[in-house]
Amino acid sequence: MDHKVDRKKDREKAMIAVYQNLIMPRDVQELLDDNFTAEEQEGDPYIMQVVKQSIANMDRYRGYIDKVLDDWSFDRLGYVEQAILLNGCAEFDLKQIEAAVIINEYIELAKRFCEPDSYKLINGVLDRV
Repeated sequence: MDHKVDRKKDREKAMIAVYQNLIMPRDVQELLDDNFTAEEQEGDPYIMQVVKQSIANMDRYRGYIDKVLDDWSFDRLGYVEQAILLNGCAEFDLKQIEAAVIINEYIELAKRFCEPDSYKLINGVLDRV
């Protein structure tokens, strides 16, 4: 049976995995196993790489994000916003998808999971990182 890749659903799960890691850091493979089936992990290795990249480069991405946040800091953001921004930075680093598509996908996640105006912050930061 072929696994149909559902990037919207997979990005949501990737955001949740990074969110969980922000709250309580753990082994990346354990996070992937908790959030994705084996079939999903094989079906979309790109999203697995996004999670791994987000966690492995968290300090570097925090630096980028802090530079573009005006009068604010990464640490003051909610964990969901942090996870969304970290995954966005990871996707930019992987250079496999157009920046406009990445930004739009994470704006949509922010609209679903964050405070009503948070998507504006997500858009502004990802647009300038």
